[in-house]
Amino acid sequence: MPEKPIIYWLRRDLRLSDHPGLFEAAKSGSSVIPVFVRDALVDSLGAAPSLRLEKGLEAFAHLLEDKGSRLVLRSGPPLEVLRELIQTTGAEAVWWTRAYDPDSIERDQRVKSSLKEDGIDARSFPGHLLFEPWTVETKDGGYYKVYSPMWRAVKDREVADPLPEPSSLRSPEHWPESENLGDWGLSVAMKRGAEVVSTYIDAGQHAAEARLGAFMSSKVEGYKTNRDRPDIDATSNLSEYLSLGEISPRRIWHAGLRAKKQGKEGAEHFLKELVWREFAYHLLYHTPQIATRNWREKWDAFPWKDDERAKEIKAWKQGRTGMVFVDAAMREMYVTGRMHNRARMIVGSYLTKHMLTHWKVGLKWFEDCLIDWDPASNALGWQWVAGSGPDAAPYFRVFNPEKQLEQYDPDKKYRRRWIAEGQSSPPDTALSYFNAIPISWGMSADDTYPDPIVTAEEGRDKALSAYENRDF
Repeated sequence: MPEKPIIYWLRRDLRLSDHPGLFEAAKSGSSVIPVFVRDALVDSLGAAPSLRLEKGLEAFAHLLEDKGSRLVLRSGPPLEVLRELIQTTGAEAVWWTRAYDPDSIERDQRVKSSLKEDGIDARSFPGHLLFEPWTVETKDGGYYKVYSPMWRAVKDREVADPLPEPSSLRSPEHWPESENLGDWGLSVAMKRGAEVVSTYIDAGQHAAEARLGAFMSSKVEGYKTNRDRPDIDATSNLSEYLSLGEISPRRIWHAGLRAKKQGKEGAEHFLKELVWREFAYHLLYHTPQIATRNWREKWDAFPWKDDERAKEIKAWKQGRTGMVFVDAAMREMYVTGRMHNRARMIVGSYLTKHMLTHWKVGLKWFEDCLIDWDPASNALGWQWVAGSGPDAAPYFRVFNPEKQLEQYDPDKKYRRRWIAEGQSSPPDTALSYFNAIPISWGMSADDTYPDPIVTAEEGRDKALSAYENRDF
């Protein structure tokens, strides 16, 4: 008699290479039914992450087809969907890769306990992180609240070599019916911006591996020096692939270690950035409130602005603050779905400090606009720059966006690339912004570039005044 099939429930693990759970399923000799469930968490995704997921699912379906397998798509509450599939396929096991955000943990625990009560082999596997959050502890047995000691604790840890792709995935005798990805309309919320942003998306495992290879061969050497320059292509741009699990952090880690052994100067700093992602998930797992409220409770009484109808906040979202670095970065995000990391810091600082606006406003906007949106990194990033989070920059540090632009865009390439107003012949990148934004914004490349809504010095003074005599 053939082995009963294993249903493999896919989420943010859209790859075949170094996929521990899928590797074990293939090795078991059972047939494997890869399933992606569109549930409430998928439906809650912002517009850009939803578009990116659609592209990722398309790419992963092709990977499976190359192995003689296929991707089954279903919609609904996961437990109901999985139970129906178990009934129709005769499967006796449901496996998946672990997630670490609080909503996913609650969902997965409910599914696991219910399926086990049904007599199903419900099993979760690692794969989204280098280190399971509960395995990284301080000397006192607690979790890390500061990045640097966590880096020192894990930098020499043994990380297992990446697993190969399964040579094949055995198909079931009868495939269950699948929904059509196009019918899901995952790109609809992007409206006309979908066409613009899609030109910057190269989804899937093969694209991720190619990007990693190109970075390690030509960019990692100068990474530490050049990573803060938004005007040059100096970073790995792997975050969107990590977000959907199209490449494993373990594969990236070992590539970084090899570069370090080869004496490439920027390799260790690159590894540190990978561990910063681990730190974000470490905190999200141990202190899930970081995603929804001030990590430092003393900030709860701070008089943040949060009226998203305010014209100043609208100007920030539209890249019309009059601060060139801020506006260029916001437009880069609207056109490409990405934003350079240095630019994210400047954009965040300007919103939370110059404009004294709640970090949640920025967190929600990034959640809607970034194709590399990640729940842990987004939460930690915003709370870090606002000063309300763990390992925060000193709350009284206020980035000067004008001086930052002079330092990190010395040849004016970045600003010209993204801001059309004032240029006699703006590049396509800058003009694309006006093709991506809602028509209702009423913006044109022929508009006069605005004066600052808050100047660099005025904003700094207002922020320091607001912080004065507060016990943070």
